[in-house]
Amino acid sequence: MSSLRRITVKFPLLQTNCKLGEGPIYDSRTSTLHFVDIEQNKVLHYTIPTSELIIEHFEDPVTCLAFRRNGDGLACVTAQGFAVIEGNSALRYLCKPIPSNYRPFTRFNDGACDSKGRFIAGTIFHKDSEVPGQLYMYDPEGDICTVIDPGPFTDSNGLGGAQMEKPCFSPIHALSQGLPEGTYPDGLCIDKDGGIWSARWGGSRIIRYTRDGAIDLEVFFPTALNITACCFGGPNNDQLYVTTAHCGACGGDASRQALYPDSGNLFVVDLSGQFQGGMWRYAFAG
Repeated sequence: MSSLRRITVKFPLLQTNCKLGEGPIYDSRTSTLHFVDIEQNKVLHYTIPTSELIIEHFEDPVTCLAFRRNGDGLACVTAQGFAVIEGNSALRYLCKPIPSNYRPFTRFNDGACDSKGRFIAGTIFHKDSEVPGQLYMYDPEGDICTVIDPGPFTDSNGLGGAQMEKPCFSPIHALSQGLPEGTYPDGLCIDKDGGIWSARWGGSRIIRYTRDGAIDLEVFFPTALNITACCFGGPNNDQLYVTTAHCGACGGDASRQALYPDSGNLFVVDLSGQFQGGMWRYAFAG
């Protein structure tokens, strides 16, 4: 790790105080960053030029977002299934596919749309009941939802990388490394050179992997412990927006929050002249 190039980000862009901030996506048409707080049932919309923050509250936890191909607004995955967000902070469900005997023990987590506009999302493994994490796909053409991989998975994170037409490198490769020990890969994004930016839960950092799987850069956040996800945005697509989670999220140790007071806040990393985001996310076809 000592030979890696490091960027240190000491202060957050915005104090959002999320419990489980996740899933940022940037809309270049409106210069707005959209992201979620899963544990507080929120969707947050931050307009960068004006610093305006709008927070929507929902009955169900919203776990990830996608733009819609055929109109304004957002599609999403909630704890229960696939939906679109309509006016007045309302959800219109398209499908709630989790079997009734699984519902008390699992929920959906991360997801993304493929090039055909189908929404792919995965559920979480529940250890005590041995309910497996599984991968689902909702196809708006025909209104069909299927299990495309029964697992078992422990969790579903960084699924956007699986939707690339030509993956940068094998998913068995370095993303499985903790770096440092005891930390785990969470959300990710991809730059125009094919590099993967992997957020590290419990690691206070994002790690960049080159196309061949080598690690060449880390972004370190000394005041935030759980780095959850990231995306590129800004006028030149060279600003990296980063979501984080409270130290007590997901059954964590809330007493560590005093050591990492910005866990749950939003960060930005200025990468102008160094990196730009790649085109790897697709819009939902519904």
